[in-house]
Amino acid sequence: METDERQGYEQPGTHEKFSVQMRISNEMVRLYKEQFGRGPTKARTNWAGPDIVLTVLEETLTPAERNLVKLGEHQRLRDLRMFFQYASVKEFCEPVERLTGRKVRAFHSSVDTEVDGMSVEVFVLHPEGYEGPSRSASADT
Repeated sequence: METDERQGYEQPGTHEKFSVQMRISNEMVRLYKEQFGRGPTKARTNWAGPDIVLTVLEETLTPAERNLVKLGEHQRLRDLRMFFQYASVKEFCEPVERLTGRKVRAFHSSVDTEVDGMSVEVFVLHPEGYEGPSRSASADT
């Protein structure tokens, strides 16, 4: 697995954001291995402005999922992936909250089955200092 060191948005004067991005990428790879039995071959995390963390993961499909693609079952595969992703909201939000020190406001997940499962995980964060509930608090509802 390769993590991309060309990280985009960094808040001025802090190299710490870079290491946070790499650590989030590593956590997402670990989660994919746990969830699907296979991790992506490449992962990179970037800040998309001050409140959005975006992780792109490449080549995430398992052999069984590749077979679904061969059968033309793209929608079935997307539905299955989304089911597993949203069943694990707490597991996906926890490392982002721990590593950024901020609570997740919203979690978005997607997969493009046409390009060997390129996946995107997006975390919209509450402003710094927010004391209310996290998105993971409503994960079971």
